[in-house]
Amino acid sequence: MIDLTAPEQANVLVALRHLRVQIGGWKPLADWLGFSRHTMRHVRMAEKAVSPTMAVRVARLAGVGVDEVLTGKYPAAGVCPHCGRVAHRIP
Repeated sequence: MIDLTAPEQANVLVALRHLRVQIGGWKPLADWLGFSRHTMRHVRMAEKAVSPTMAVRVARLAGVGVDEVLTGKYPAAGVCPHCGRVAHRIP
C-alpha cells in the first residue's frame, strides 16, 4: 500500500470540502465516491488517513488528474479551503 504524505492528505481534504459544496452535502458526496458516510466522517475528522483510492476517486469525480488533487492545484486558487466556495476580493 502506498501512503499519502500529510500535505497530500490535506490537499485531498480541501478537494473533498470543495466537492461537498458542489454536490450538496457529505452524504451525496459519499454516495458518488462509493464510500460510506462513516468512512467520510472519519476522514474529514482526521481520525482516519486519506487512502490513495479515495484520492483517485476524488480526482475522477472532479474531472482532473490525481496529481492536481495531491499537489493542491485542485480546486483552483481563490477557493475557500473550508467551504469550497470561490472567495471574492473587495477592491
